[in-house]
Amino acid sequence: MPRLWNETIEAHRRDVRLAILDTTAALVGAHGLLSVTMSQIAEETGIGRATLYKYFSDVESILLAWHERQIAAHLEQLAEARDQAGGASERLHAVLEAFALIAHESRGHRDTELAAFLHRDQHVGHAQHQVHALIRGLLTEGAENGDLRNDVAPDELASYCLHALTAASSLPSKAAVRRLVAVTLAGLRPPN
Repeated sequence: MPRLWNETIEAHRRDVRLAILDTTAALVGAHGLLSVTMSQIAEETGIGRATLYKYFSDVESILLAWHERQIAAHLEQLAEARDQAGGASERLHAVLEAFALIAHESRGHRDTELAAFLHRDQHVGHAQHQVHALIRGLLTEGAENGDLRNDVAPDELASYCLHALTAASSLPSKAAVRRLVAVTLAGLRPPN
């Protein structure tokens, strides 16, 4: 089989999979987790049920794949924020602000049945560890440079940052999120 044909088939399969993920998320958002059926997903996506079942066995597996994609995108956002900034302090600020803005944008999703279903997944725990490690590394580097406090363990400071910034999900504006980030960063400065 020619390579071009393989690439076209793979692109088609990827597009169908993405359409299934997005359609399912939209249906669950509109009707609730327990109201969505595989038949609805197939119809809204514009594919047959048999085709849908070739990709996913049930609604839950679709939602877990959708959530995994969302988590990967958030982790990529944080890595980009880190990589586009200068020194350790600037990178930390960029990552904390990106994390807080992600939390802010996801407000309203935390108390839903969907969130309860998705956040019990192992990918969430793995992603949380990755974010914690990313922030801990930046804190360690900043402390070694003398820009950040070194009287508290980087693990503890990373936990402080993450817990403080999850409050961004309940803030009314991006300006409020940025103020929260500033207050969090103030707590990381070296003591006088």
